Amino acid sequence: MEKKRILFISQEITPYLPENHISKISRELPQGIQERGKEIRVFMPKFGKINERRNQLHEVIRLSGMNLIINDTDHPLIIKVASIQAAKMQVYFIDNDELFYEKAIFKNEKGEEFDNNDEKAIFFARGVIETIKKLRWSPDIIHCHGWMTNLIPMYIKKSYRTDPLFQNTKIVFSVYNDEFKTTLNEQYKDKAVFKGVIDEDLQHLSQPDFVSVHKHAIQHSDAVIYGCSTINPEIESFVKENKLPVLDYQSEDTYIDAYSEFYDSILD
Repeated sequence: MEKKRILFISQEITPYLPENHISKISRELPQGIQERGKEIRVFMPKFGKINERRNQLHEVIRLSGMNLIINDTDHPLIIKVASIQAAKMQVYFIDNDELFYEKAIFKNEKGEEFDNNDEKAIFFARGVIETIKKLRWSPDIIHCHGWMTNLIPMYIKKSYRTDPLFQNTKIVFSVYNDEFKTTLNEQYKDKAVFKGVIDEDLQHLSQPDFVSVHKHAIQHSDAVIYGCSTINPEIESFVKENKLPVLDYQSEDTYIDAYSEFYDSILD
């Protein structure tokens, strides 16, 4: 029997970025799922804050070199990789010198959110999918962590729905309290348009605030996990309206086994 394949996509993973709730889960969960007999791949953005030398990142030339067009601008896609030896797993990084140059994540030193966070999210989503295609690795489940992954469910379900790699893929979206305060660029909806995407698919992105981008992701997902003990009530209501399978918040002692069983139930 073939191992089930789980693709983890996260906006933050420790030790490459400071430890918080998302980055800790995104580091421990893939290792735990791999130890339970599943095959994994792990992706995150290569924010400028990440020290490449200390973390021993290196470019994967055979995967790099593609240009992604966002808002009529070409953005070269650079793929880097590093290993977490203790976990026996690799982490792939999506990079671009123009989008990810700041020595920060989502905010500058004054606490102001970057104007191009929207384009970073678009580039990251499309960059991950195109890299998976180059790897010719067909995931049974894609598990998205963090608001920055909100476009991936739509692209998989709409833009790549006829691609044999993704025809049977299920999307799990984890909801956290990683709230951003400033609404994303008002052109986010237009910039996010890609092949196979129609206006109806983007209905929640007209005013792309924190709640709206979550509604957008959930609309195109197959299941939802509550990654925090308290969830924005409007998002929670939207999940209930869509009648999706839901895994409630799990404690640190139980969540890896619970997630693994949840994956199995979705695939069954």
